[in-house]
Amino acid sequence: MPYGSDITEGGEYREIAFALSNPSSASSLYTLNDYAYDVAINGLPFFLMNSDQNPYRRVTAKYRKDQFDQTREAGEQSLTGWWFRSQSSFHLGQGIKYFEPAQDESLRFQYTESKGCNVWTKGQVTLLNTTLRASSSVNTNLKLLGAYQASTSTNAAIFIDGPDLKKLTMSNDTPTVTTYTLVTSPHTLDFKSLTSDGTRYFAADNARIHRGNIFGTTSDGHLYDLSGPVTTVVLRYAKQRLLAGVDRNLYELNSNNATTPGGSSLPSSLYTHPNPSWIWTTIAEGPSAFYVGGYADASSSIYKITLDVTTPNALGFPELNTPTVVVDLPEGEIVQGFDVYLGTYAVICTNYGVRIAVVGTDGDLSYGPLLFSGDCKGVTFDDKFAYVTTLVDGESGLVRIDLSTSVTSGSLVFPYAWDVYAAGETAVPLTTDFLGVSDRVLFTVPGDGVWITSNNTKLSTGYLQTGYIRYNTLEDKIFKFITPRVDTTDGAFEVQSIGETGAEYAIGGYAQGAAVTELGVPYPTGTHQYLGFKFTLNRSSTDSSKGPLFTGYQLKSLPAVLRQRLIQYPLACYDHESDSLNNEVGYDGRAFDRLEQLEGVENIGDTVRVQDFRTGESFIGLIEEMDFRNVTPTDKRFSGFGGVLTVVIRTV
Repeated sequence: MPYGSDITEGGEYREIAFALSNPSSASSLYTLNDYAYDVAINGLPFFLMNSDQNPYRRVTAKYRKDQFDQTREAGEQSLTGWWFRSQSSFHLGQGIKYFEPAQDESLRFQYTESKGCNVWTKGQVTLLNTTLRASSSVNTNLKLLGAYQASTSTNAAIFIDGPDLKKLTMSNDTPTVTTYTLVTSPHTLDFKSLTSDGTRYFAADNARIHRGNIFGTTSDGHLYDLSGPVTTVVLRYAKQRLLAGVDRNLYELNSNNATTPGGSSLPSSLYTHPNPSWIWTTIAEGPSAFYVGGYADASSSIYKITLDVTTPNALGFPELNTPTVVVDLPEGEIVQGFDVYLGTYAVICTNYGVRIAVVGTDGDLSYGPLLFSGDCKGVTFDDKFAYVTTLVDGESGLVRIDLSTSVTSGSLVFPYAWDVYAAGETAVPLTTDFLGVSDRVLFTVPGDGVWITSNNTKLSTGYLQTGYIRYNTLEDKIFKFITPRVDTTDGAFEVQSIGETGAEYAIGGYAQGAAVTELGVPYPTGTHQYLGFKFTLNRSSTDSSKGPLFTGYQLKSLPAVLRQRLIQYPLACYDHESDSLNNEVGYDGRAFDRLEQLEGVENIGDTVRVQDFRTGESFIGLIEEMDFRNVTPTDKRFSGFGGVLTVVIRTV
């Protein structure tokens, strides 16, 4: 048998994505003239010699690519039938466009974006708690102090609100805001920065630095006089030192200095930046150094300040060495917030986004790429997470970053996802922190107020959007069925498909308490290179503290590639042949000449032009197989040396 038993098997051959040449020139075409030939291959004409043993055949070529499972999760690849794709966890965060786990194992746990969802527990997605405005304000300079406990049972935070210093406590979702009474009352200058040593606060406006007891109600007085209005002030209490960046100058201040009605004069500066336009924006501490960051025009840098343990200063602490640059950011990227996490990683917030840096034993920093794009101003930490202020889908909120694991081993790319947000607000929050030792996160929205997560009320809705699924090939597919894995006991669930243009199509959903069944994917209609899916979680209609539990999905698809065909031609190949009108053609040795000529074309491996004069068909194909058998002719039209030449052509 010329095909053997596997005419539809791919065998050692592979489908050709496009023609390797264009065999359509006059040299590869045959024009019928004196002889009534049946077919021609690359301009070489033949008579067909059909029989029961050697039929003319057309068979669909194999079109499903053999796939085998190399992933850790079984069942993702299909040898026959359905093509599957599934996800069972989303804990490596958002940010991908295409979901191709065969290319990168980490993609199995990533997705495009989510809003209002907690994805950080492996194997499940739930709704985040909603947020509420704890304090309203029209001031643009709203900044939080590090949270504290006012008592063993009362969590609190203090913040600056224009010219006022305020304390916030919460009873469930009911806020209480009190204003500190300052020595200079009314205080008319807007505060610019706030820090604490745990029991005392240090607050700066553009004329003085104040010190007070955070557990009391009245300020102790003015600590330092800034000797005239200044543009910017940033304070940070770290390593038992009070550091201040005042315009382009850095100071180490005596936090225990006596307060006076006018405040003491500033000491000599620790360092003055040589650029008169320089502004310090952030101060932080690491295990072996302090860090200060700032900018002038489009240039921005972070400096480290190490300790000279051999030389004590006037306060009895090791002398601070001259700052040295450890990070130069790309032109136009400005550091706006900076802090160190457990002495290991540093989070750099800029007007372009967030970068994570490794903190070296010598205090040097090595930073990675931007995790995401956006204007980011402040950062705080809780457990393994960093919370960064930015816009969440255009609304004021936070991005959460998991610093316990990198997306790719050894890289400085960490999982992140949109987190809580202030619905309807569009300004980038300035600062963020936690309410005492609780897990309730706060953030300040300039011109609006202080926002906090609800104690126990879920968001009314949230969604998660997968990456585009294309099965590692650009061939079209028929996306047929999707089965979400979701517990609807405490909330409803909706599914949408997302086409190549980004258009969304509702394809099904489940009411609260409904059984979950397989959904068809009717939209968008037709075949597609790829589709994405959006899953929407809706809060319980009976208990606002609960929502559905989403644990994954499975998608079933079929390949929709253009079918190729294997066409078998039983050709007469004799020295002497006659057509149906008894017109004789040939010579001794003609059969072998033609066989050699066709084998030469086959050896090159290029495409050939096939003409079937019986049907009028003309197409480009590949010679898949040739089988010549030297047999005695059974028809008087054929004589001499020769036989049946069976040629199998694969259409391309």
